[in-house]
Amino acid sequence: MKVRMWQMEFKIVAAFSLLMLLAMCPVVRAQQKPEQLAQQSAESWLALVDAGKYAESWQVASQLFKAAVTLEQWQNALRASRDPFGKVLSRKVKSASYTKTLPGAPDGEYVVIQYESSFEHKQAAVETVTPMMDKDGKWRVSGYYIK
Repeated sequence: MKVRMWQMEFKIVAAFSLLMLLAMCPVVRAQQKPEQLAQQSAESWLALVDAGKYAESWQVASQLFKAAVTLEQWQNALRASRDPFGKVLSRKVKSASYTKTLPGAPDGEYVVIQYESSFEHKQAAVETVTPMMDKDGKWRVSGYYIK
């Protein structure tokens, strides 16, 4: 009888602990800074670009991005500017700054992230990726520039 009672108590404590962990997940996510959330989005997006999945990178970009650049324009731009560099060898965050305004863009929530990057055929480059909080409440890339 004591063993059964102990097992029940253990199950109750385990279930309570699990519920507490699940309840804390949104809190942990809410405590992340916009720069962290935007960087996660930017790096997922960059993985598509790195893999040559240009159409997919356009599909998951922000509405603002897709309104400014057609899929065909985007693919042509990356073929011309990114393909010659070859495969990415390394990428490190240089800076990430949150802002609500950017020149030539509507007010909103943006994070401008600069990466120090190295490619097969371009030893040192700076990639600037600008995720924004999109209408669906997700961070999505609204701009990309490489030099």
